[in-house]
Amino acid sequence: TQKMAELPGLGDERGEGASGAPTLADCCLADNRLNLDVYPAGCRRLLQLFEGRRAEVVQVEFLRLSTNDRLLGAALGVLPRLKHLKSLVLKGGHARDEFGSCQHGSLTSLPPDVGSLRCLTHLDLSFNSLSTLPSCIPRLPSLRVLSVSHNSLVALPEDFGSLSKLTFFSAMKNQLMDLPQSIGDLAALKDLDLSENALEALPEEVGNLHSCTQLDLSGNRLSSIPDSVGNLKALRQLHLHSNLLVTVPASLASLPNLSRLDLRNNCLRAVPPEIQTLPFVHLRGNPLGETEPSPQAEGSSATELQRLFLASGEDSFTVTSEGCEVILACGIHFYFPPGAASDPVRIDFRSLEPDPRWVKLRHHDVLLSRVLELQPHGVTFQQEVQIWMPYASPQSLQQREVVVRTFSGHSWSDLRTQVEQETKSKKHVAHCCVLHFSWFLVVSRLVQNECQVSTEGTLLFSSVDPNIKVTFPPGVTEETRSVKLQVLPVSAEEIAELTADAGCRASPLLCLSQDSLVDFLKPVRIQLPLPFGVTGLNLDRSRLHLLRGDVQGQTWDDITSQVVLELTHLYAVFEVTHFSWYWLWYTTKTYIGGIAKKVYERLRMYQVNFIALQRKKDPEQVLLQCLPKHKVDPVLKKLQDRYRGPEPSDMVEMFEGEQFFAAFERGISIDMDRPDCVDGRLSFIFYSHLKNMKEIYVTSPVDRKGQAVKGQVSFYRGAVPESIPEEASRRRKGPDSLWLATLPIKLPRLKPRWGENPSPQNGFSFSPLNLGNAETGYLTQANLLSIARRVGADWQTIGLNLGLTYQQIERIGYNHREDLDKQILDMLFSWAQQNSEDPDCVSKLIKAMKESGRQDIADEVESIIELGRHKYRESIRRVGLEQESSTEDSATATM
Repeated sequence: TQKMAELPGLGDERGEGASGAPTLADCCLADNRLNLDVYPAGCRRLLQLFEGRRAEVVQVEFLRLSTNDRLLGAALGVLPRLKHLKSLVLKGGHARDEFGSCQHGSLTSLPPDVGSLRCLTHLDLSFNSLSTLPSCIPRLPSLRVLSVSHNSLVALPEDFGSLSKLTFFSAMKNQLMDLPQSIGDLAALKDLDLSENALEALPEEVGNLHSCTQLDLSGNRLSSIPDSVGNLKALRQLHLHSNLLVTVPASLASLPNLSRLDLRNNCLRAVPPEIQTLPFVHLRGNPLGETEPSPQAEGSSATELQRLFLASGEDSFTVTSEGCEVILACGIHFYFPPGAASDPVRIDFRSLEPDPRWVKLRHHDVLLSRVLELQPHGVTFQQEVQIWMPYASPQSLQQREVVVRTFSGHSWSDLRTQVEQETKSKKHVAHCCVLHFSWFLVVSRLVQNECQVSTEGTLLFSSVDPNIKVTFPPGVTEETRSVKLQVLPVSAEEIAELTADAGCRASPLLCLSQDSLVDFLKPVRIQLPLPFGVTGLNLDRSRLHLLRGDVQGQTWDDITSQVVLELTHLYAVFEVTHFSWYWLWYTTKTYIGGIAKKVYERLRMYQVNFIALQRKKDPEQVLLQCLPKHKVDPVLKKLQDRYRGPEPSDMVEMFEGEQFFAAFERGISIDMDRPDCVDGRLSFIFYSHLKNMKEIYVTSPVDRKGQAVKGQVSFYRGAVPESIPEEASRRRKGPDSLWLATLPIKLPRLKPRWGENPSPQNGFSFSPLNLGNAETGYLTQANLLSIARRVGADWQTIGLNLGLTYQQIERIGYNHREDLDKQILDMLFSWAQQNSEDPDCVSKLIKAMKESGRQDIADEVESIIELGRHKYRESIRRVGLEQESSTEDSATATM
C-alpha cells in the first residue's frame, strides 16, 4: 500500500515500473479483480490491459467500471469475452455536472452477448440512464443480485421472472408504473426494493414471493395492496410509507415473522384493529379517525361535483358542503371534497410578487413560483383540500426536490408534496393537501433525508450520495428526536475554478440538523467520501482537512486535530456529538477556513447578465430582463424576431432573492405612477427560475425637435439582503458598489401621438369613454389611445379575439387600407363603444390580448386597472367610508 501511494500514474501497463516496483496496472489487476471505477479513464485502462495482457484479463471474476467514462461503449464490447466474470459493477455517479450534482452514467443498454455470462451472479447498474431493462439480463442463468436503482426505468420485461436464482433486486428511484405478473416466479427472491417509483397497483402474483423477507414499496402511488401479500410468511419488514393507501388487508397481522410494518404518511382513515394493536406498526401521518363518505355517496358526489373555471379578472369563489373543483386562470387547481366545508364559505385569492422581507429562503433554496394567498386565513376544513400549483420546472437542478412551502403568519414550513406533470400541457405541478388556508409557494431545496432516532439507535444515509452515512449507536439519546440530512455536491472543476488552484479538492458538503438542543449522549459516527480523485492509496494526510461550519456558513473551523479521522480506501470516518455543516478538503493551502468561507459564498451566487431590448415595431416598448448566464443565448434567440437591442451586459453576481433597480437616464423617462416604480426607478427581485422581466413604455421630452434620443438604462443594487454573508454585504455598501451595468436605449424621431391636436385629416373624433367602473378600475379614452399605439400588425388577431366578425375586420381593413394607425383605432374604439356597458369588458380585453400573444399589453392593462383600484381604495379611506378591517387582514397588511 505504501508503494502504491507513491505511484503518480499508470506507468507501463505490460510490466514493471522503472524501479522494479509493481505498476498501477498490477495493483488494479490482482486476485482476479479489476477495480477501475476509482481511477480516471478506467475504461481506457481496461482496453489497454485487454490488449496487452488478455490471458490474464479473461480470467477476471470481479470488474468495476465507471459509466461516466467517454470510452464506455468500447469497454462494453470486452464484457462478453470475460467468461469467468462473477461480479460486474457498472455504476454512474462518479462525475459531477456543472452544478456539482452526481452525474448519472451514460449507460443505456448492454451488449446482447452479456447474457452468455453463465458465471455472473452479481450485477450493479445503479445511477445510469436506463429507460428499459437490457434484454440480456433475464437470460443470465446464475444471477443472484441485481441493482438498477437511480435509473429511468418505466417497466420491467414480461420475462423478468426467468431469473429463478435472484435473491436481491433493487429498482429504487426509477419511474416504474406497474410490474409484470411474472415477478411472482422469483421463488428465491429475499430482498425486493421498489421504493420511490410511480407504482399505482401491484399484481396479485406478488403474493407468490414466499422467500421474501424484506419488501420496500415506500414512496409510490399505491392506494391499496393485494390480499395476497398476506401469503408472504417469511416477510420480516414491510415498508409502505409515503403512498396513497386508503386501506390495508387485515391478513398482514397474521404474518408470523413480521417485525416492522411502516404505514406512515398515507391516507388511512381506518386500520383493522388487529393491525393497529401490533407493537411494530408505524401509523404517524395518517388521517386516522376522520370521517370518510360512504362509497355510494362519494361516487354520487364525484359525478355531480361542480367545476368552476375562473377568468383572469376574478378573485374569489364560494365553496359549499357539496364540494367543487376550481381552476384558476393561472393554472392553479383546487379540489374541495364533499363535506370539506360544513357551511358556504367565500374564498378570496391573489397572486403576489415574492417579497424577500417576508419570503425567507434558506441557503441553497430556489424559488419556483409566485406567492399564492388564500383567505380567510386559518379557516378549518373538515376534510383536506387538494391544491395543484404550477411552477417553473427546474430542469437544470439535479439531486434536488420540489416542495410547497406555507406561511403560518409567523414562520414557514414545508408540506408533504408530490410532483406531477399535466397530461395535456406537460407543465409541472406541485400537489399538496391542507386543512387551513394561508400563503403558499413552491421552492426547490436540497434533498432532505430524515429519520427518528430513538434509544435503540439507527442508520441514516443520503439518497443523493449513498456513500454518506450517519450511524447512531444504541443509547445515543434518551428521548426520540428527529434528525435531518442534506447534501450539497460540489464538483472538482467548480472547486478548482473558485479557488484558482487545480490541486484543491473537496467532498460533498454535509448539513446535519436535529429538533433537539441537547447534544447526543454518545458519539455519532459520520462517513464522508474522500474528495474526487483522492483515495486512501495516494493521499497525503497533511493535506486533508475536516471543516465544521456554523448555521449561516459565516465561519469554517478546521477540526481535523479535534477528531479521530479514520481513513479507508474511499472514505473518511469521524465521530461528533452535535450537528452542523461538515466539509472535507484536500489542499496545500494553510488558511483553509477562509478559503472555504469564500467558496461557500460563491456557491450561493448566480452569474447573471442584463438585457435591454426594444420592440422592432414600436421602439418605445422596452423589455428589461435579468438572466442567469446559461439562459441568455436561448432567450435572445426566441426574442430576435420581434426585438432588437445592444449586447447583454457584462456578467455580475447576485443572490437568490436580491433586489435591484432599473433607472432610465439621459432624456428617457417612464410613468412614475406604476406600482413597481420607486423614486423614479423600476424595482426588481432576482429569482433564478422566475422571469425577472418587465416590458414597459418609455417617453422622451416633446421638445427634442424631431431628433432621435440616445439614452440609457442603468441597473443598481437595492437593499442588502439579510441572509447574505458578511463579507459580501460589505462589498455591497457605498455608492460605487451599487451600480451593476448600463445599456444604451435609442428612440427614433418622435411621431405625433394619436388623439393629440385632432384635425380634420384624422377622420376620427372620440366621445368621452370609460370602460369598467370606479371600484374595479377604469380604462379611459387616454388609456385606449396609449394601448392603440402598441398594437401594431396584430390588430386583426386581437379584433377577432375581442369578438369582432371576419366581415367587420375586412371592412375596417378596406376602409383604411392605406393607414395602419386608423385600422387599429377603428377596430379598438368600435369594440369599446359596443361594450362600454359590459361590466366584464376589461377582463375580456385582457383575455383577448393574452390569446393574441400580446402578454405585454395584457400586463400593462392589468397594471392600469390595479392602479385605479388602489386610487379608489385610497379615496374611500380618506373620506372614512371604508369598513374596519379584520384583525387578520391588518396583520396581513403589516406583513
